[in-house]
Amino acid sequence: MQGVVQGVGFRPFVYSLATGLGLGGLVGNDADGVFAEVEGSTDAVAEFLALLRRDAPPLARIDRVSTRNVALTGSALFTIAPSQAGSGRRALVSADTGTCSDCLRELADPADRRYRYPFINCTNCGPRFTIVRDVPYDRSRTTMSGFAMCTKCAAEYNDPADRRFHAQPTCCEACGPRLQLVDASGEPLAVAGDDPLPAAGALLRAGRVLAVKGLGGYHLMTDAGNVAATAALRARKHREDKPFAVMVPDLATARQLCAVDEAAADLLASARRPIVLLPRLAADGSADAMIAPAVAPGNRHLGIMLAYTPLHHLLLAAAASPVVATSGNVSDEPIAFRDADALARLSGIADAFLLHDRAIHVRTDDSVVRAGGPRAYPVRRSRGYAPEPLRVPKPFPRPVLACGAELKNTFCLAKEHHAFLSHHIGDLENAETLRSFTEGIEHFRRLFDVEPEVIVHDLHPEYLSTKYAQDLARSDPRPASLLGVQHHHAHIASCLADNGEDGPVIGVAFDGTGYGTDGTIWGGEFLVADLVSFERAACLEPVPLPGGAAAIRQPWRMAAVYLAAAYRGEPPARLAVRDRHASQWSAVLAMAGRGINAPLTSSAGRLFDAVAAVLGVRDEITYEGQAAIELEQLADPGERGSYPAGIRAAGGLRARAAARDPSPGGATAARRAPWVCGADLVRAAVEDLASGAPPPVVAARFHNGVAAAIVAVCARVRNDTGLGVVALSGGVFQNVLLTGRVSEGLAQAGFRVLAHRQVPCNDGGISLGQAAIAGARDRLRNG
Repeated sequence: MQGVVQGVGFRPFVYSLATGLGLGGLVGNDADGVFAEVEGSTDAVAEFLALLRRDAPPLARIDRVSTRNVALTGSALFTIAPSQAGSGRRALVSADTGTCSDCLRELADPADRRYRYPFINCTNCGPRFTIVRDVPYDRSRTTMSGFAMCTKCAAEYNDPADRRFHAQPTCCEACGPRLQLVDASGEPLAVAGDDPLPAAGALLRAGRVLAVKGLGGYHLMTDAGNVAATAALRARKHREDKPFAVMVPDLATARQLCAVDEAAADLLASARRPIVLLPRLAADGSADAMIAPAVAPGNRHLGIMLAYTPLHHLLLAAAASPVVATSGNVSDEPIAFRDADALARLSGIADAFLLHDRAIHVRTDDSVVRAGGPRAYPVRRSRGYAPEPLRVPKPFPRPVLACGAELKNTFCLAKEHHAFLSHHIGDLENAETLRSFTEGIEHFRRLFDVEPEVIVHDLHPEYLSTKYAQDLARSDPRPASLLGVQHHHAHIASCLADNGEDGPVIGVAFDGTGYGTDGTIWGGEFLVADLVSFERAACLEPVPLPGGAAAIRQPWRMAAVYLAAAYRGEPPARLAVRDRHASQWSAVLAMAGRGINAPLTSSAGRLFDAVAAVLGVRDEITYEGQAAIELEQLADPGERGSYPAGIRAAGGLRARAAARDPSPGGATAARRAPWVCGADLVRAAVEDLASGAPPPVVAARFHNGVAAAIVAVCARVRNDTGLGVVALSGGVFQNVLLTGRVSEGLAQAGFRVLAHRQVPCNDGGISLGQAAIAGARDRLRNG
């Protein structure tokens, strides 16, 4: 049996199934997955094979069952055999899983020997990926190897009738990990008895900030309703505006804070336990009383997650309120997961630390999903999802390492039918994150036995992921091909791979930044693409990016250049955004006009920034995408009016864009793709605002105008190509309002729409697209 079959109770399941049918034989783990030998009557063996798939454990995912006949041994007994390491490794590793209902019942039962034990787990729940050092998945190859099982735990582990039969993290108070409460200097704090949880809960109730060691790293926690505590955490963490996540004990509490429909409830309560972005209840005094303003300032949504470890359940009960549970780091740093590093880096933020002595082998952030009606939009794929692979329909001819992008980085290792997308690494902007990236690649290479023969990178020459790929290709003793893939082609390929398709499609790739084949900054792209190559069919009209990165941090600069384009340099008098920046306005436009530190960009993200500044939403941002996020928050979802955007032929030498990515056979001739006039949308917003339209209505009409322009361009491309499928990708499509309007309009126009389902549409999905392109080009080359 191959698939996710180790660490999920599969051997005990096979044992019980075989013995129940009166079969003899054995079952064990090996490098491929789980192997079994069964012998008995023909009917019993046939029933065994039928029930093997139908009744598999809830956390198992069987990809393949292969059988062959072997000589009879005459055994009437069925046993669990020792694990076999083997040479090639095909066994898959299970993700970490939220505490199951059986373990929660034991946790709350005073008569149970694991009553209030914060590391309770069984074959159906608990740590997996974050503690695994190697495969096959056995205790000796996890960070539980240092905890020798006591007599009672060993008896459960060896009892085929027990729920913990061969559950590798099995432990109890007598033999397993223990908690410790220490101050910011690492000195133990006094606690009553041996249980530090009541004291930790008291600290939270008193408004203190607590660093808590979890499954994949440290959380910084504080009382979510305490105004002073949440403000202090924000100041100490240097996180000015980006919302904090909130952890609650159950669905009932989540429903007191947010609108939770059936689909959202299923996400929250799933074994994966992601953070789910949900609309807050209408402010009537009662809804926000439990949440301080500093938790999610000015945001109509909250990131909610349910407690997913026994430690969380006990701590929330002790705190007696929802808690902020944000990553244990200073902004822009990776999450802390080693104790000494956590004490060093978080001592200026946390007042106390709740530690335990089970090591975390791989740091893993919480996953984030956005609920949007009946479907979910992955935002960050990490704990609870990684490292479970995506299965692709066509195998990779050669093993691939795809190094991803610079922001929201993930990497992807691929071989045969599996693409192993990593957990969220983060923004490759400092040495610690780069170390996490390189260590993660080495761990995945070892864990899944992938020796890459193709190394893929983004075209941007200054990305650290690109430089790593180039250095690795030069230094790796095994020769590997190096492949550069255009950023937006990778976005569309990621969407195709996510949906198990090859294309060709009309790809709409809208994001903030991507290196174009013409050397300009792309980001509002309409592509005709498959997994091998692409053609640039249209794009947003390029505008200057005055000041480069400064224009990303200060959206008012984008408002200045868009207004200059919309009004030929003379926007209406007494425009609020210009008044707010009158002292710098002319200098910024002069910089843009001369092309000095003002590269051209077709970025859709920068268009959203411009409108946000015009509406007074945000002139300066403190985290990526903030202006666009707040513009969506502002928009009236009930408004159906829209602004028109013209589509015209491209012009100007600086704006000419290469139409086709260099194919495997060589470069092709370039032609100019038509432009969508984003300045038309900005001008319409300005004039509507001047006529008295409320900002929420203007924001909504802008969104609807962008959606209408996307549908119109796709219709034009269909007329030219005959293609009737559209793939949507890029971080702009995290905007649920826009994505909904676009999908609705395309469906009404007769298109089939592909959107991301398993991986994020943002740069967190780029590495999957890079790997898919490498595999497709290999298949083409091999005929």
